[in-house]
Amino acid sequence: MAVQPINIPNLITLGRAVLVPIVFWLVLAGEDAIAFFLFVIAGVSDAVDGYLARRYDLRTEIGAYLDPLADKLLIVSIFVGLGLRAELPGWLVYTVVGRDVLILAAIALSWLLSKPVEIAPLMISKATTVAQISLAAIVLADEAFSLGLGGLRTGLIWFTAALTIASLLAYLRIWIVHMSRD
Repeated sequence: MAVQPINIPNLITLGRAVLVPIVFWLVLAGEDAIAFFLFVIAGVSDAVDGYLARRYDLRTEIGAYLDPLADKLLIVSIFVGLGLRAELPGWLVYTVVGRDVLILAAIALSWLLSKPVEIAPLMISKATTVAQISLAAIVLADEAFSLGLGGLRTGLIWFTAALTIASLLAYLRIWIVHMSRD
């Protein structure tokens, strides 16, 4: 296999990953307006790198791993930061982080047992990501600009929790079926 050079979409993804500790620190420091704008930039960069990779056939194996990793790191860090500030309920933070930990543990276990499972994004997973990003953006915007979105936040918290649990169950079902095969 030839070595694939780092290309522009991968550099954009790496830039998004670099934003993670900065946004996390800003959230913890209560710098919600800056955190919100950097979060929006990260979201736009995700769309841009995906578009460039597909449009110009710049998809790489490393990009296939880096892109979702950068997304997950950003979402998890914002949820943890907002949870530490009590802007999101702790049970939701545990649900979001726990889902990702359980999925990663299941994948690692399948590899350790020499039954590697390839997990492709499901529609429920994509909806979960949209809900998690939307909730994080709404909370950051509400805190930064005092928008009075308490009711919307509460509804999104429950909707995000339901989707997060549903997507975990969907992935665990796929994993169990895979691991049950001879």
